[in-house]
Amino acid sequence: MSVILTAIVAVLHVCFLVLEMFLWATPFGQKTFKRTREEQEQTKVLAKNQGLYNGFLVAGLAWSLVAPDPIAWPVRVFFLVCVVVAGLYGGATASRAIFVLQALPGALALAATLGMKL
Repeated sequence: MSVILTAIVAVLHVCFLVLEMFLWATPFGQKTFKRTREEQEQTKVLAKNQGLYNGFLVAGLAWSLVAPDPIAWPVRVFFLVCVVVAGLYGGATASRAIFVLQALPGALALAATLGMKL
């Protein structure tokens, strides 16, 4: 279950990367983030930076899925904790939807991963 949930979290973060790095200032990005074109244009460099960080999370989560046993578990835990912390911060400061879209899936995957060692 840990592997499946972690893979889902990684795919979600690929979607976040694409939205933030490539679709931010498009009509789809404006609708998704409920911002005007001007707001999206003014913040697109910041969004690309956020997207890049999401890419790093994807890289770490993917690494945890293919790494050998001695390292896979701690790498997965570390990157899932990063996802949950980022989701909690984003949900508290940017949009409550981030709690559901990022923090919750990350927390479920983290719980399943921690449960592997019980």
